[in-house]
Amino acid sequence: MKLFQQMLVAGASLSLLAPIAAQANDINLEEMKDYSRSKTSQTRLDSKTFINEVSEELASLKGRVDGLEAQQNNLEAGAFSDTTTLSGKAVFVIGAIDHPETDANATDDTSNESLQAQYQYTMDLNSSFTGDDNLYVRLRTGNGHDGKNPFGITTYGTYLVSNSDKYSDGLNVDKIWYTFPVGEKNTVWVGPKIENYYMHGTTPSIYKAITKQFVLGGNGAAYGASTKTGAGWAYKADNGFAISSNLVTAGNSTSGFLTNESTTSWANQIGYTTDNYSASLMVNLKYNGWEDSYYSTSSGHKRLNSSGGQDANSTNYGLRGWWRPDDSGTATPSISVGYDFSQIDGTGLAANQDETDAWFVGLNWADIFQADDKIGIAFGQPQTREDETVDPFAWEAYYSFKVNDSVTVTPAIFGGSDRKGTANEDMTGAIIETTFKF
Repeated sequence: MKLFQQMLVAGASLSLLAPIAAQANDINLEEMKDYSRSKTSQTRLDSKTFINEVSEELASLKGRVDGLEAQQNNLEAGAFSDTTTLSGKAVFVIGAIDHPETDANATDDTSNESLQAQYQYTMDLNSSFTGDDNLYVRLRTGNGHDGKNPFGITTYGTYLVSNSDKYSDGLNVDKIWYTFPVGEKNTVWVGPKIENYYMHGTTPSIYKAITKQFVLGGNGAAYGASTKTGAGWAYKADNGFAISSNLVTAGNSTSGFLTNESTTSWANQIGYTTDNYSASLMVNLKYNGWEDSYYSTSSGHKRLNSSGGQDANSTNYGLRGWWRPDDSGTATPSISVGYDFSQIDGTGLAANQDETDAWFVGLNWADIFQADDKIGIAFGQPQTREDETVDPFAWEAYYSFKVNDSVTVTPAIFGGSDRKGTANEDMTGAIIETTFKF
């Protein structure tokens, strides 16, 4: 008998015996004799009386226990499997941006300094079926896409990492892919919604960005990506050497995948990483007008042919490196750097229209004022075409601190001069971002 059932039986038995014991002192022997002689009293108290009543009580208790076990089994049957985990976060943003164009589709030079607010909500599900593989699903929603969103304009660099510009409060599958090992040092990815940079063998940058233009050491020509159908492979040696190759492609109803008409990005990376530093080289071949505009001027991301059509191919090179000190909490920051160069293959383009370049520097200080806080400063030149007559510049700075293990608050400022590639197209912004992790 289980311990829980034994305890129930003991309690039931005591509840039957307690009233009898309590009344024992009030019993009159003479009255007992008269009672035994009475012809009208036929009830006898013997051992069978207790056995029958205890048996009935046990049967009732057993039924209750069986009912509880059935409810528990039903609950477990509807829960996640043992190999699935769920984590997530919610991000609140409040702030304002001052630049001439707050609407990505606007043609007039209106200015907007009003206070704005938005949110992003993300759930990450990871499931394993063999112990070494993983099915990843990211569910996301937000209210960043409202037609007048100052935190989502790429040509001014105001697009936030925490922005959700595709969902309009609707919960959607934002990413989904499956990854598995081949041998001890090879990893394979495949999925209907994945980006190049999830499949690289070497981490290009360790700078934690606020605006999306500064992720990956400059989210532009070489490392820029978009969520599409893709597959990839990476080899990582024990000594820090890694090589990877991956491809994402956007088919449509007429062209399909991996055809001469579909936009495709084929990224190939080689790198070396130790505990304190890393260096890598990327060669990304982009076909049929694939462009990336997060870290770019208005002209820098275009992939035009000689007739002005957006369908040219390009070869994009990216150099990345980072270094970090042995100890945090000192005046010495971690440093991430990047440089991109692109060659556009459009036949007949002018000599000053077929090349672009960009550079980036990112600095992070950790554990300066309290444990787990972070200071960040990044700056650089976005992807710029040769014929542009200005030198665009972009920057950001922030301080991130933890209120507790689950809540982080980050005040940040960011800006740019001639950021769009046009003279006097300057921009400044300020936000407070609060992240809740669960």
